[in-house]
Amino acid sequence: MQYDVVVVGGGIQGVGVAQAAAAAGYSVLLLEKTALAAATSSASSKLIHGGLRYLESVQFGLVRESLKERALLLELAPELVKRVDMHIPVYRSSSRSSGKISIGLWLYRILSGFDDDSEFSRVHRSQWSALDGLRTDDLMAVFRYREAQTDDAALTRAVWGSADSLGAELAMPAELISAECHPAGCEVVYRQGEKELSVEAGVLVNCAGPWGTEVIGRVTPALTGPGVDLVQGAHLLLPPDLKHHFYLEAPDDRRAVFALPWNNRLLIGTTETLHKGDPAKAACTREEQDYLLRTLQYYFPSLDVSTSNVESFAGLRVLPKADGSAFGRSREVLFHADNEEQPRLLSVMGGKLTTYRATAEQVIERLAPSLPRRRAVASTRELPLNPA
Repeated sequence: MQYDVVVVGGGIQGVGVAQAAAAAGYSVLLLEKTALAAATSSASSKLIHGGLRYLESVQFGLVRESLKERALLLELAPELVKRVDMHIPVYRSSSRSSGKISIGLWLYRILSGFDDDSEFSRVHRSQWSALDGLRTDDLMAVFRYREAQTDDAALTRAVWGSADSLGAELAMPAELISAECHPAGCEVVYRQGEKELSVEAGVLVNCAGPWGTEVIGRVTPALTGPGVDLVQGAHLLLPPDLKHHFYLEAPDDRRAVFALPWNNRLLIGTTETLHKGDPAKAACTREEQDYLLRTLQYYFPSLDVSTSNVESFAGLRVLPKADGSAFGRSREVLFHADNEEQPRLLSVMGGKLTTYRATAEQVIERLAPSLPRRRAVASTRELPLNPA
């Protein structure tokens, strides 16, 4: 068999590339070793958001792109992506003052192009008592602004459903064994069940997320991958259900933490812990659980939290390797090619749930010099995404 594009990895980035490639008229095979959205793409904070906190690290381009993609997903996937009002409480001890938050929200509004979902306001003091028992000692202000929430795994499956409708093929469970790339393309060998299969590909796209470096190691000629760290983001699920969505500042280290209603549960996350070893063993640590529970109880002291009823999950972000905290590192997607002018292997590492579609568009643009001319059959900007 021969395909224009073979994609490794069935997370949101992989299915996004499969959809974009199929929409551009290419023949596509997606290899996924376990299940769609089996790892990071089902372990996110469940938000389609513009990345308000990225303004602090001057990632304006990422925020602008995220806000545009958020607006588009609200149109394309109305059953899967829902608007929610976020609340930011500001205390006398907060590291970010009311003035700083206000400037950030105005900048957010400007970068969105002043769309209808970029408006924000202050919650009047008379309404604070209705905010789920939020601590009001030394509370200076509460800001309300808009984001969107989704079921990350369901969104991933919906994007694959769109790719499938355009003719993309899925091999699952199927694991890449090896790939040999040459000027004319790649010979891709994979295992599906008890069978070892081989296909020819014009290009191979590595969207294996935390396993991306491992995939690069299975390709010949040998290629040095980019320097990356795997940073774990843990979340807790608790019985008490908040009625409002909150963007909080962790008292321990001033990081951003979300506390959100989710399927009649309370979802709180996330953390940033360097992960070593097998990506499949990512799991919330006791330290991470304690950190998140301390944050929750700091803001909601009357909330009855029993640790015996706490569930947890953890996903791994792929971030540029660097010393120190992961909080300020770039969240821009990392592209790594065997040949920049005419790539046969392109690795897509990192990136955001919100911007998967824009990332996939960039992938197709980068791959164009290596692929035959095809007539586009659709635009991902217009394809509706329906629950599977």
